[in-house]
Order: sequence, then structure tokens, then C-alpha cells
Amino acid sequence: MVIKIEDLLIEKRRQKETTAHKIVFKGTNGKDVYNITAPFELGEKLLLVGRIESRNSEISKVGLFENTSDDEWSLSPNSISLKLQDPFVTMIDGQVILGGVHVDFFDDEHVEWRTDLYQLDSVTRASKIFEGPKGMKDLRLKQLPDGRILVLTRPQGKKGGRGRIGFVVVKNLLALTREKIENAPLLKNQFIDDEWYGSNEIHLFENKIFVLSHIANFDETDNRHYYSMIFELSSDFTEILNPKIIAERKDFLPSPAKRSDLEDVVFGGGLVLNDDKATLYAGISDAGAQTLIINNPMK
Repeated sequence: MVIKIEDLLIEKRRQKETTAHKIVFKGTNGKDVYNITAPFELGEKLLLVGRIESRNSEISKVGLFENTSDDEWSLSPNSISLKLQDPFVTMIDGQVILGGVHVDFFDDEHVEWRTDLYQLDSVTRASKIFEGPKGMKDLRLKQLPDGRILVLTRPQGKKGGRGRIGFVVVKNLLALTREKIENAPLLKNQFIDDEWYGSNEIHLFENKIFVLSHIANFDETDNRHYYSMIFELSSDFTEILNPKIIAERKDFLPSPAKRSDLEDVVFGGGLVLNDDKATLYAGISDAGAQTLIINNPMK
């Protein structure tokens, strides 16, 4: 089966109406916050992680934000600041694992990136535990009921084109290596060559694995179009099942974009489930963040 954005959008636009809310961030000295995680608990605090960046730059850090009122999050005092982009969180062996993309800017023509993992001990302490392969963004991890760890990869280039998802299962974090990630097979049921995608968050729901992800393409004028998508994994983790777009830019409220070619960008960082509904936490147009209440896409 070959999956296309245009086909997924036809089905998505039959959905019922959704409700969007802008998130206000405090304590960033006027910098943008986008590509956020869903909220999570650490100690007695409810936190989320966001990418903090000046509008005219891509040199960023991630910070921890505390919920201070409805749709308002404030930078946690004296909290960690890590040189990362596009953060994510997961729980492994009872510990919060924080990941993100580490980018080194050598000059305009030479940029390198990888995915780093940290164990988040408190708002003031994080310990690096893993560095992923050079050139790979969007690693995602989920501990399975039997204790093993499902790792979704995202090679680009000769193996992955503009971006494809692979998978590997390891016994524990100590067994995770760059070699295993680089050798991970790609999932079956892929998309057309001109479209790319990556994982954002892995969920276990009713004994099935669901992957919150993004799918994207360029138009004829090189504008980017990013959509938030979800799919189910087969029981052996090898195959994409039932992919569907759950959010597009027009579902959200008007807000500024970092650049004109990024106006139509949704980067869903996390889902919070509430019975028949779900709240999507998303970066919007590489300049802000919003939430979107939708029907639970895993039902």
C-alpha cells in the first residue's frame, strides 16, 4: 500500500469540528516557544518542554515550563536549559527521559545534527545518557509492558530518502547502540518519495501501539506543508496500519509564522487522552504553540 497526503486529507476533512487554544509562554524574554511536548509530571510539578528560539534564528534551546493558569505556562525558575530542538519525553523504568535534536552550526553550508537522550532527575538536573547517529532526527522510544523498549528511527538519504521510519526493539537502554539504530529495518507500507514523515510520540492504547507522527511535503514554490498524523503498528512492529491525518494548520487559530514558507506547518508533539476526546499539543508555523481538542484518534 502506498500512502499519499492528498488521500489522507480527504478522509480527515470529514471529521467533526475541533477546538483550538493558543498557549501563552512567560519568562522567555520575548523569544518564541514551539514544538512542545504534552504535559507530564515530575515530582509534584506538571511540566511541558518547549523549543525556545528567536524569530530570526534557528539556534535554540529547550526549557521546562510550569502550568501557571489556563493556557499559560511559565519557564520554571532555575530549571535546566539544554541545547536541543524539538523535544520529546517518555517514561522508562520509572524515569523521565527527555530527548531532542542537538544541532551544530559550523557555517551556512555545514550543519550536523543527532538525537540526544537525557535522564531528567529534577527541574534542575539532567544527565545525558545517549547520543544517536549523526544525521538522524526524530528518534522515539516507548517501554513495552514486558520491559523491552521499542525504538522508532528516522533515517534520511540513501536508506530513508527525505525521511522514513524504522524500528528496533532492545532489552533495555544499555542495549541501545547507534549501530542498532542505523541497521533498523524500515516499516512496511511507506509513502511516496516526495513526502516525508517522522515519529513524535508513541502510545500504548488498548494493547495496541499507536504512533503520533508528522507527514510533510513541498509545493511547487517550495513552501512546506506539515500535518499531524497517527497510525497503528502491527503486533510485530513491522507495518504501518490505518494512517490518518488528525490535524492541519487551518484547524488552529491564526498566529505568526517564522517565515512565509513555514505558514502551513503543524508539528504535533504530544497527545493527552480523555475518554472519547484527546488534546493535541502542537507547534504551529515554527513560531508558536497551540492545543487542539479532537475525537480520540485511537478509538
